[in-house]
Amino acid sequence: MDIGAPAAPPGVALRSGSLRGPLAFAIACFVVWGLAYGLLDVLNKHFQETLHVGKAQSTWLQIAYFGAYLTLSLPAGRLLQARGYKTGIVTGLVVTAIGALLFVPSARAESFTLFVGSMFVMAAGLCILETAADTYVNVLGPAEHASRRLNLAQSFNALGVFFGPLIGGALFFQTPGPAGQAAGGGQSAVQLTYLVIAGAVLLFAFAVSRAHLPEIHEPQAEGPVAQDAPLWRRPHFALGVLTQALYVGAQVGIGAFFINLVTETWPGLTSRQGAYLLSIATAGYLIGRFATTGLLLRFSPRVILTVYGLVNLALCLVVAAGIEKVSAVALIAVFFFMSTMFATIFTLGVANLGPATKRGASMMVMAIGGGVLLPYPMGRIAEAYGTPAAFLLPAACFALVAFYGWRGAGQTPSMET
Repeated sequence: MDIGAPAAPPGVALRSGSLRGPLAFAIACFVVWGLAYGLLDVLNKHFQETLHVGKAQSTWLQIAYFGAYLTLSLPAGRLLQARGYKTGIVTGLVVTAIGALLFVPSARAESFTLFVGSMFVMAAGLCILETAADTYVNVLGPAEHASRRLNLAQSFNALGVFFGPLIGGALFFQTPGPAGQAAGGGQSAVQLTYLVIAGAVLLFAFAVSRAHLPEIHEPQAEGPVAQDAPLWRRPHFALGVLTQALYVGAQVGIGAFFINLVTETWPGLTSRQGAYLLSIATAGYLIGRFATTGLLLRFSPRVILTVYGLVNLALCLVVAAGIEKVSAVALIAVFFFMSTMFATIFTLGVANLGPATKRGASMMVMAIGGGVLLPYPMGRIAEAYGTPAAFLLPAACFALVAFYGWRGAGQTPSMET
C-alpha cells in the first residue's frame, strides 16, 4: 500500500488549486473522531445503568479516551516528522478501526474493564489521526487564514458530535424488558454500532491511502523569535498548552455529566430524553462553529475567545446553582460558546513556531489529554454534593480561557493584538 506523498516546497502547493482535495480528506477525518466523542458521553450513562458503575467510576471511559492523547501525542508528532501527514492519517484510521473492533468481545463479556481498554486503543488511533489532521489543515493554506480554516474543519467535527448522542440515545437506551435489561440484549447495540464504525473507518482508510496528499513544509519563523528557541520559552505557546488542557478537561467533564445534570434538574426527564437534549446541545455546538467562522471575518480570534470564555464562566455558575430547568438550559447554551475554543486556542498557540510547528502541534494535541483532569473529581463532587456543584470546576477553567484570549495569546512578537 503506497502511503507516501511527494513533498511540496514552501509556497508551491499554497499557490495551486490542488489543495481542495487534500483539505476535503483532512476535514472528513474530523467527522470520524467527532462521532466517536459524541458516543462517549452516552456510553458513560449507559454503563452506569447497565453495568451498575458509579458516576466517578464511569469516568474511566473518559480517562482512557483522553489518557491516550496524553501518552501518545508526542509519538504521533514524531511519526509526522518522520513519515509525513498521509502516513499519520492512514495509521490513525487503522488503529481507530482496531479499537472499535475490540468493542465486540468487550460487549460479549459485558465487562466494563474491557470496554475501558477498547476505548484506550480506539482513542490511540484518534490521537494519531487528530495530530495529523489538525496540523495538516493548519498548514494547508495561508497562515493568516489558519484559524478560519481550522474552525471550518472543526465544524464538521461538531457534525459527528451531533449525531453521536442521537445514535446512542436511540440504540443504547432502549425500553427495559421484563428482566430489567434493555431490549436487544444489553450490550448488543453497542457491539453492532462499533462494528459498523470499524468497517466504515477501514473503507475510509483505504480511500485515503489511494489519494494524493502533498506534504507541505512549514515556513521559517518570522520576526524576532529565534528558530531554535525552546518551545516552552515562548509564553503564548506554553500558556496555550495549559489553557488547552484545562479547556478540554472542562469540555469532557461537561459532556460526561450532561445527562446526569439534566435528568436531575428537569423533573420527569429520562436518560433517553437526556441523550436527545445532548444532541440539541451539540447542534448548538455545530451552529456555533459555523457562526464563529463567519465572525472571524470581523473580529480577531483573541476577542472571540475572551468573550466566549466569560459567557461560559457565567453560564456554568448558573448550572452550578441547580435551578430547576434553568440550569439544564444554561448547560445547553454552554455548548454554543465552547464551539470555537479548541480550534482558536490551537491556532493562537502554534502561531509563529515556524519549523517547530509539527512538534508544537503534537504538544497542543497532547493537551487534549487534559480530558483526564476533571471527570473523576467532578464525579466525586457529584456523588457528595449533587451533580450541579461539580460544574464549578469547568467554570474555573473558562476563566483561564478568557484570560488567555485577553492577555496570554498576545505574548508573541508577531501575534496580532
